Formats: sequence, C-alpha cells, structure tokens
Amino acid sequence: MLYTHENPNKISCSCCKDKSCAVSVLNESQLGLLNNNCQESVIRRGEIILRSGALTSHIIYLKTGYVKEFIVGTNKRTRIIQIIKHHSYLGLHSLFGNKVNQYSYTALEDLEICYIDINVFKQLVRKNGDFAYELLVYVCRESLYNFFRFITQSQKKINGRFADVLLYLSEHIYNSSVFELPLSRQELAELIGVSRENTARVLTKFKDEKIISISGKKIEILKTELLWTISKNG
Repeated sequence: MLYTHENPNKISCSCCKDKSCAVSVLNESQLGLLNNNCQESVIRRGEIILRSGALTSHIIYLKTGYVKEFIVGTNKRTRIIQIIKHHSYLGLHSLFGNKVNQYSYTALEDLEICYIDINVFKQLVRKNGDFAYELLVYVCRESLYNFFRFITQSQKKINGRFADVLLYLSEHIYNSSVFELPLSRQELAELIGVSRENTARVLTKFKDEKIISISGKKIEILKTELLWTISKNG
C-alpha cells in the first residue's frame, strides 16, 4: 500500500519553481485548472509510487529526487529500465495507449511529487498544442535514448555494459563525474542485466585499475576516455 504525506503548504502551479517545460506554456486559465486538480505529496525513500498492473488514474510529476522505473518478469526477476530524475513525468506511456500502468516506480530517495488527474491532463493535451508538443518531445527523446541503450547493451559483454551504465549515470542522470550511487549492488545488477556477483567483480576490477574510485556510495570516474573506449569495444 502506498502512503503519501500531504503537503499543507501547496504552492500554486503558476508560481512553482519546479514546473516542467510543458506546464510553462499553459495559459492562466489552464494553470488554474491544473492547480485545482493536482495534489502534492512527499514520498519516502523505498516507497512504491506506482505499481504495474494498476489502473492509471493520475499522471505523476516528479518535482524533486530520483526514481527507478522497473518491471518484474514472469520468472520473478526484476529489470530496472531507467533512473528518472526530477522535472519528469511518470505514467505518460499509459496516458493514451493503455488504461493499465505498464511499469513500477520506486523512490530512490525522499522526494516531492504531484498527482495530476488523468482526465484533466488529457484535456490540457487536447486544448493546448504547445503543451502536447513539449510532452511528445519528452516521450520521444526518452524512448529513443532507452531503446538504443538497451540494443547496444544486449550486444556487449559485462565490461562494456558496466562502462555504459557508469557513463549513463554520469552524463545522463547526474551531469557530473562524481555522484552518489542511488542503487544497491543488487539494483545495479538489475540495471545492467547481469548477476550481482558479476557486478561486484567488475566494480572491483574498475576500481583496482583506477578507472573509478569508490568511497561508500560515492563514485568518481577518473578515466572517462578509457571508459568510453571500453563501452565502444564492448
């Protein structure tokens, strides 16, 4: 069961410093409609925000923090699709394509979200072409990026896969060569698509070869060019 914590000091959508590019193109009337049909909540680390198989009743806007998007296969194995960072939407793939949510989302840290009534969200898409365009750009960009990431990953051995994930976290998620790894070793294995044991082995190998440094959950990429070479060679 999902427990959310209502924020009594809700900020107007028009004044929100964390609003998306899509919301920025809404007019005052549309911002008022959005404001009256959304609810802010604080989600604690480890809580499930959306579960696959549930009916889609809301679109969720991630104001702050990081979320993992994942699926659980018929063999009960979990595969992490991607890490989603702040100022992103959860559940857009189910907005028009399916009434049932296809993915599960779990908070990787304490974060703030907004639940937006799905019918109101659809109304804004239909009424405001610029709003719809910004959403389409976002969905297409993320879908293409993840599609090619999965295709190239499936063609590489573990060293290449691990290099890819480190570059993905560094350049796509954190925009920094130094970052706090938000995942456990098991979750990192689920993102790469290999066993936990193999993940630990390659992590140690990259550390011993001084490609990266590790201090607790903090990772620093020391040899970015070498990491790109390993990624390219697979």
